[in-house]
Amino acid sequence: MHDDLKLFTELAEKLIALETNHPVANPIDSQALYTTLDLTLNETPILDDELKHSLIKIIEHTPKTASKFFFNQLFGGRQGKATLGDLLSVMLNNSMYTYKVAGPQVGIEKTILKTICKMIGYSSASDGTFAPGGSMSNYMAMLMARDKYDPESNRKGITKPLIAYTSETSHYSISKNASFIGLGREHVRYIKANSKGEMDTEALEQQIKTDLDKGLLPFFVNATAGTTVMGAFDNVESISKITKQYDLWLHLDGAYCGSVIFSNKYKHLVKGIEHTDSFSLNAHKMLGTPLSCSILVVQDKSHLYRSFSNDADYLYQTDEDDFNPGKTSLQCGRRNDALKFWTLWKSIGTQGLEALVDKQFQLAAQARAYIKQHPDYTLYSFEHSISVCFNYKDIAAETLCTELYKHSKLMVGYGSFGGHTFVRMVTINSVLDSQDIINFFETIETFYKNRHTKNT
Repeated sequence: MHDDLKLFTELAEKLIALETNHPVANPIDSQALYTTLDLTLNETPILDDELKHSLIKIIEHTPKTASKFFFNQLFGGRQGKATLGDLLSVMLNNSMYTYKVAGPQVGIEKTILKTICKMIGYSSASDGTFAPGGSMSNYMAMLMARDKYDPESNRKGITKPLIAYTSETSHYSISKNASFIGLGREHVRYIKANSKGEMDTEALEQQIKTDLDKGLLPFFVNATAGTTVMGAFDNVESISKITKQYDLWLHLDGAYCGSVIFSNKYKHLVKGIEHTDSFSLNAHKMLGTPLSCSILVVQDKSHLYRSFSNDADYLYQTDEDDFNPGKTSLQCGRRNDALKFWTLWKSIGTQGLEALVDKQFQLAAQARAYIKQHPDYTLYSFEHSISVCFNYKDIAAETLCTELYKHSKLMVGYGSFGGHTFVRMVTINSVLDSQDIINFFETIETFYKNRHTKNT
């Protein structure tokens, strides 16, 4: 084991050096992957030097998500103390279903969940769990709502004409989850959004009334804190008044930007969160914790037990249910995703988490200001979003992003909204600073200039 740890340290140092000297990996075309790298599995053992060589080659060609040139996905960067916690959880190798096998790790998980519940104004009856990802957090919320409004559904299947509601700009998992729980994709109503991508609350109420008139049963509304493309925040307070009036479950999908709860300056973007029935956030996004770290909390923990608890004498042999997280989890065997977030939070404090969140908004504001000051750019974004959407000159966004990737200049993606397709730069990467924003735009401009010069 000591030799393997030495090898790991050597490989980690190699990765960190590459992130600085070759921040964008040379991509391998998917059709050439198996001929470029030796990924075969052998019948006999190989020497450690051969293994090291193979691993180095894989590292060299793997996208560097902690480099300062990674703007592609809704995660990025690396927080040292969080990485430390993740490595420790691997070494400890506890499964988070019982206190008997996880011990203090259960207390760590519950401390995080209870603290978040208190922060957002949930009652003393609240609790939560860690899920495999944001999609599964949304799935668990929808499932709990189904079981509340159709209590026989978990034994007999859905017996009532349930209808769910979400914004047309919400995460694709809502439709997928509707099929998972037996609701059916056609029983999801997609409510129109305004010019910023926020759910139209008047349209939501009108659709609920229409469905009630048809004899259907509205049961679930999904609101979003940070839509995938535009980074928009639905008006939770307005939506909560509607869900209260018509008795619907309100879930707030904060996978992308729910971590604004840690910021005194930006938590107003989820005003009314205390009125939701469930809320999810991904600490591996705005808070820079290693993948994955998805948290789901619920206003009334009895819903977790009703939907996910199942007796198993061979498993639950000691301690009360509150200390056996398998009773409230989607999974049985579950890796410890709490420790890495706890080590980060413990080390930098809530104020440190607040600084991480605020910095991303500051960098996004800087990026928008740069775009506005340079006439070659067209801006599609707005204030209070960490998604910076723009086009450069007359270059199609798909073409620009693909060329930057193929030539190992930047990793950035594109998106569409309101009839426009544009580059979507996200400032969520936790290692970015002000100069990196300038470097991002200068890289695009230099790349265009060089390509244009070569073509002419």
